[in-house]
Amino acid sequence: MRVQILAAFVLTCALLPAARAEEVVTKPEAEAMVGKALKYLKGNGKDKLYAEVSKKDGQFTDRDLYLVVYGLDGMVRAHGANGKMIGKNLMEIKDVDGKYFIKERIELAKKNKPFWQDYKFTNPVSGKIEPKTMYCVPEDDMVVCGGVYLK
Repeated sequence: MRVQILAAFVLTCALLPAARAEEVVTKPEAEAMVGKALKYLKGNGKDKLYAEVSKKDGQFTDRDLYLVVYGLDGMVRAHGANGKMIGKNLMEIKDVDGKYFIKERIELAKKNKPFWQDYKFTNPVSGKIEPKTMYCVPEDDMVVCGGVYLK
């Protein structure tokens, strides 16, 4: 009987990390989501992209992964986690460490190459400020971004 209980415990413990791993969004998933948004943009235009990205339960939201679209002026054009940010210029906001992460993001975007950027931000699932890395791809007069919380 003890052997069966021990075996069940070991099996349960072995399966727990796999279950947790599925909950964590990966960098390749963020890159794929941004790529999907860029394809959507090409087929549907900017206005439809902004509307679709801003749907909290839409195709561009998965667990704690959501997309944000910024203009190169720092204006939020679409936000998958917080619609109140749409239309706001965020160039002067700082993370908890004092980093002007949007200003830095826009400067990186002006180099016209995809990039990853690290900062700290509130996770909409946990409600806690966590380290995050954001994958961004400049496109025309905007930058499309999707981030991964680093656990």
